[in-house]
Amino acid sequence: MTVPRILVGIAVLLGLFSTGLDRTMRFETPRSMSAHIGSGESAPVSTDRIALVIGNSTYPDADSPLSQMTRDAEGLTNALRNDGFLVDAVDNAARPDIARAIDRLTAKVHLNSIVLVYFGGYGVQSDGQNYLIPVDAKIWTEEDVRRQGVSIDGLLSQLKSSGARVRLVVIEASRRNPYERRFRNYSHGLAPIQTSENALILSSAAPGQVVEDVDELHSQLMTALLERIGSSKGIEEVFKNTRNAVVAATQGQQIPAVSSTLTDTINLSPIRNGALPCALSAPQLAAAASHQTEFC
Repeated sequence: MTVPRILVGIAVLLGLFSTGLDRTMRFETPRSMSAHIGSGESAPVSTDRIALVIGNSTYPDADSPLSQMTRDAEGLTNALRNDGFLVDAVDNAARPDIARAIDRLTAKVHLNSIVLVYFGGYGVQSDGQNYLIPVDAKIWTEEDVRRQGVSIDGLLSQLKSSGARVRLVVIEASRRNPYERRFRNYSHGLAPIQTSENALILSSAAPGQVVEDVDELHSQLMTALLERIGSSKGIEEVFKNTRNAVVAATQGQQIPAVSSTLTDTINLSPIRNGALPCALSAPQLAAAASHQTEFC
């Protein structure tokens, strides 16, 4: 073989290697659930506005995956980041994952914090208390629910103790209990969730009711919420309008529950000049209305 032919062969091999490497690099770049997929620029991130978003879809004891829950979590994560929230997004969380995520959240909380927590997955009530179910839970009795689940009331109490000024919670867990065949007695859906001062809770169904998942990109609740969360309205009105939209879309078959003890007016949407919105107390609202001063 002559030298020119050898050189041509080497050039061809190098070209093939480069093409294969380029394809490998393109296909081996995964996207995490929390990656931003929305269009446009996000709002400036505020250390006063923090969120924990958990979407659990893969439960070994369930008949099929809750695929909407990871998509709902991703959609809400992107919407909150657009509104300037610092978001910790976790999918298919085992109990240690949830515990660590809550610890990370409370470590960021300070006295002026607006905190939002979302959970999508299975929830089970036991003795009048509600528990979020991790994907690794091994549940055979109601005692297992209390031992391996994460108490919603306990989470709300922990957020209040951490000093969060405003607590917003969205729970998509009102499903038929996947462990009910193992229990002697069981209850459908969730029990009423107790709220402390300056808290707002949106649940996918009324107490004792269950939601049938639809074969769509997002759940009925998240579809309605994502259409409204970027509006200029206060978050309490956003949650109530979300509930009304779900009732209309399902012809009354699904009625989300909204529970509020808010004493502040909370607007999640960034204003046009790029500044972050803030939460105003009742006295501050009165002062602003009378043009005495500006707070934001």
